[in-house]
Amino acid sequence: MVDFNIYGKWGISKDEISAQLETFFTDEHEKMLEGVLEAKVEALVPGKILTGKIVERIGSDVIVEIGLKSEGVVDVSEFDDPEEIVAGKELEVLLEDMDAEGGMILLSKRKADRIRGWEKIISESKEGDVVNGKVTRRIKGGLLVDIGVPVFLPASQVDIRKPGDISRFIGQDIECKILKIDTENRNIVVSRRKLIEEERQSSKEKIISDIEVGQLRKGVVKNIADFGVFVDLGGLDGLLHISDLSWGRISHPSEVVELDQEIECVVIGVDKEHEKISLGLKQKQESPWENVAARYPVNAKIKGSVVNIMNYGIFVRLEEGIEGLVHISEMSWTKRIVHPGDMFHLGDEVEAVVLEVNKDKQEISLGIKQLEMNPWSVAAQKYPAGTVVTATITSLTNYGAFASIEPGIDGLIHISDLSWTKKFNHPSEAIEKGQQLQCVVLEVDESKQRVSLGVKQLTEDPWIRAIPETYLPGQVIKGNVTKITNFGVFVELEDGLEGLLHISELADHKIEKPQDVVKLGEELEVKILRVDTDSRKIGLSLRRVQWAAEDAAASEATDTPAESSSDSSSERRGGLEGGLLIDPGMIGDKED
Repeated sequence: MVDFNIYGKWGISKDEISAQLETFFTDEHEKMLEGVLEAKVEALVPGKILTGKIVERIGSDVIVEIGLKSEGVVDVSEFDDPEEIVAGKELEVLLEDMDAEGGMILLSKRKADRIRGWEKIISESKEGDVVNGKVTRRIKGGLLVDIGVPVFLPASQVDIRKPGDISRFIGQDIECKILKIDTENRNIVVSRRKLIEEERQSSKEKIISDIEVGQLRKGVVKNIADFGVFVDLGGLDGLLHISDLSWGRISHPSEVVELDQEIECVVIGVDKEHEKISLGLKQKQESPWENVAARYPVNAKIKGSVVNIMNYGIFVRLEEGIEGLVHISEMSWTKRIVHPGDMFHLGDEVEAVVLEVNKDKQEISLGIKQLEMNPWSVAAQKYPAGTVVTATITSLTNYGAFASIEPGIDGLIHISDLSWTKKFNHPSEAIEKGQQLQCVVLEVDESKQRVSLGVKQLTEDPWIRAIPETYLPGQVIKGNVTKITNFGVFVELEDGLEGLLHISELADHKIEKPQDVVKLGEELEVKILRVDTDSRKIGLSLRRVQWAAEDAAASEATDTPAESSSDSSSERRGGLEGGLLIDPGMIGDKED
């Protein structure tokens, strides 16, 4: 632009000035100027990458000249290293926005770097290539890795095992393989796991061919489970079972090893077909079970600490790697122990006796009660058969009652030994828990630690003399019906003594149901048929009593001489065997 007023003050006319300008600026110069202005306008379009030069830093803004005296602003946070901010240093920036009113041009160094990095990756790399980068941060589903541009590393592709907290990789330089390049969305997915798998495959083949049982192998603990440890041998994992970590007792493998720890193990098993390796750590040391029988001979007294309590016994540590079991049955001669925890606690120091040593099974049986005299060893001498003792009923069962004779010595009163004559369905019908009563010792079995007791043996067996002498076949006696069954009726003759009235002896005619003839509790007059002392049974008859009554009535109805009556008395139908079945009418014919 030319200010003609200034030149007018100097006495130069407008036409002279225009003529002079046309002399210096030809059409060619004018086209050149227009081209420069158009290029300048095209360069200052948002989204364009420009080359600029740092002018200065003002606070959090970095002023960058982008040509033709135009300046823009880059935020200082876009520089990874503050030392890069040096006046005069050239750099590429992306023109983001132009504020026409304020004259401010917003620039981005980071976006320009990403675009150039993406162009470089696309031109130099392809899917399957190996790249290096630095893990910058964690995002949803994985990690962000800077390989020149941010790329996505899924959590599933971080390692061949579940890595746990993947945040521990932030800040680390890692090597990955490109899985996928999405040029349209400018997205790249990489995998660290794929690279590790390929490297391990080549190493695994070499390990499988070289490894043998008995070798010492170094490895790194990669995973810890309740049952053991997985050790990376450099391409192939081996299992170090919890039982092979230590000769001593451990509750969890983490008590011995930790993640990423390098350890040396003994190869104790190789399955090349299925690519399985078994490792041992304790095998590097001599087994404490060698010469164990010499150190802990049978019957020797030992001391140890309780390390485990189970419902069946306690485990006692004798030394590192050597434990013995005190079974619950070996804890006391006299006490009834419900659970070992009632007597012992973890860490208790105990004394015991060695009962048995099995080196092959690595087992030692211990006993505590053996430190005292066994009361059962003198029980047979103290309580010989026939001894009368006073015992206390401690418990009742369906088959009998347990009674305490003295602390630690219990006896069993079988239900059949409660009474000579009474039959009980349950011991509670005769005795009760806590009751004291006198008993007779029937037998002492020291090996089984049992004492058989009896109550009925306090008196003589009534079936030997009392019953046979009191109840004679042929007698007619009275009794009460106590029980009715499908085969007959039980009749109580006296307290504790019953006889059986068989269904066939109820009446002359056939009886389907005994309750059709007799009732429970009814008093009957019955005849004794037999007394069997061997089977302890008394046979009764109702119909034979009725026969005798009928014969007596018939005798009174006929005018029979005393002699004839006397002669026929032995032939009455009421006899033990039924007698002669004689019709009264036949007797009259005989007398005639």
